[in-house]
Amino acid sequence: MKRCGWAKNELNIPYHDAEWGVPVHDDRLFFEFLILEGAQAGLSWDTVLAKRENYRRLFADFDPARVARFSDAKIEKLLLDPGNIRNRLKVASTVSNAKVFLKVQKEFGSFDNYVWGFVGGKPIDGKRKAIADVPAKTDVSDALSKDLRKRGFNFVGSTIMYAFMQATGMVNDHLTTCFRYKEV
Repeated sequence: MKRCGWAKNELNIPYHDAEWGVPVHDDRLFFEFLILEGAQAGLSWDTVLAKRENYRRLFADFDPARVARFSDAKIEKLLLDPGNIRNRLKVASTVSNAKVFLKVQKEFGSFDNYVWGFVGGKPIDGKRKAIADVPAKTDVSDALSKDLRKRGFNFVGSTIMYAFMQATGMVNDHLTTCFRYKEV
């Protein structure tokens, strides 16, 4: 079975085969990927995948309404938990991003409505033949990043947002030789 070249171990093969690139329309899952992609900044995706279940436990299963109510004391407690990526800016941004996420939901009816608007409501087909063909960012991820930052989100640079778009199926960057390319 031919996969994208990055899917090589017990953490990322199941993620690649079942989740990566599948179009998301669930706001809770969008919030999860927004936080996890931001947590990855400066780290490997494998590090994040290894801590994903802990993140679900620590961050109220990525319920943005609950996370938005986390206190400073709760943030301090999270910074002590070894199941977390213990970066103060990343943890604090999870809480502030939850608050802004709720505002976007209110304005657009859902985060799903908001974010899919950047790609015209349907996935972009990358038609990538090789890993070298996959960009780190695009004009669309630039626009999404710029708008998110304007709204007050943190850890949403263009490269992070392109990874978010790939993860949530807004763009299909499975290589054309990968068995998942046609499936998603």
